[in-house]
Amino acid sequence: MSATTNQPPPSAPQPSGTDPVLLLVLGIVVVLVLGATLYLCMVHPSLAGPIGAVGGMASALATALGVAIALRRR
Repeated sequence: MSATTNQPPPSAPQPSGTDPVLLLVLGIVVVLVLGATLYLCMVHPSLAGPIGAVGGMASALATALGVAIALRRR
């Protein structure tokens, strides 16, 4: 004779990893920011230092924001 217990059915496993669409959008944003930074540095060479610093920080912030969103969804 088998003893039956009332156990809830197993839930569907959560998908692991990050959303591929999020990674694609994050990649596009980083490439566009860096491309715009490069373009502005070529057009305005006297402002290359400040523009490069702002562009580099913007791409780093976009990456950090994407990672934070991806980790929050888990």
